[in-house]
Amino acid sequence: MPTITDLTPGTWTVDPAHTEVGFVARHLMVTKVRGTFADVEGTVEVAPDVTKSTVDVTVQMASVDTRSADRDTHLKSADFFDVENYPTMRFVSTSFDGERLTGDLTIKDVTKPVTFEVEFNGEQADPWGNTKAGFEAEAEVKRADWGLTWNAAIEGGGVLVSDKIKIVLDVQLLKQA
Repeated sequence: MPTITDLTPGTWTVDPAHTEVGFVARHLMVTKVRGTFADVEGTVEVAPDVTKSTVDVTVQMASVDTRSADRDTHLKSADFFDVENYPTMRFVSTSFDGERLTGDLTIKDVTKPVTFEVEFNGEQADPWGNTKAGFEAEAEVKRADWGLTWNAAIEGGGVLVSDKIKIVLDVQLLKQA
């Protein structure tokens, strides 16, 4: 089983073709809606002491995909992400203890701390001589903390969209030469 201390120090970049930035929200209080952002870029500076490493990731909000064109259009609107005025979401780390990555998440010019539970899946060479590393991470946030408060009451009680959102990451990094 690989441990985070096995990760090679240096500069790593997010491999967007093998990375998924996703989220899960409750819909009608009874089911889950999952979505992803396809356009993500970022850099991880891995320090010899891995707890001194840094992460800086930017997501293009217009790349949201929930498998429903109407819902995606609504999410891009001023009711939610307002991508015309706030095209990106950014995460910049502030600390890492080897299992928990804490940083500042900025959405719509509002910055709040978020802590991800991180699982390191290992480092591996691909068939073309590149070095890759894999991670999974999760965090739970309240969308209202970023001013994402649009909702609709449901006749039977409750609301259309949960305030609690799970952020789910499956990340592949590419080691830079």
